[in-house]
Amino acid sequence: MGAAASKAVFFPQFDLIILLSAPASVIMQRLHTRTTNQYGKRPQEVARVLSLVESVEPLLRRAAGYEIDTSAPLEEVLVTLLQLVQSQP
Repeated sequence: MGAAASKAVFFPQFDLIILLSAPASVIMQRLHTRTTNQYGKRPQEVARVLSLVESVEPLLRRAAGYEIDTSAPLEEVLVTLLQLVQSQP
């Protein structure tokens, strides 16, 4: 998770800004159980992720027009995402 300091400069170029989020506990579980990437296995990496959830996610939430909680089943997340995209003029 992260965001460039200049992100707001680009917002006018988008019709829709959607934050895909998950509770910290879900993010930690996903990091712990994934096998395709080792990031998030070391304590300092976990601490960084939790710090970013706390510090960056609120900024992203304020900038987003919508938020989708990705702890829902993938099919539900996709349906919600497609509904939002298809509702745009």
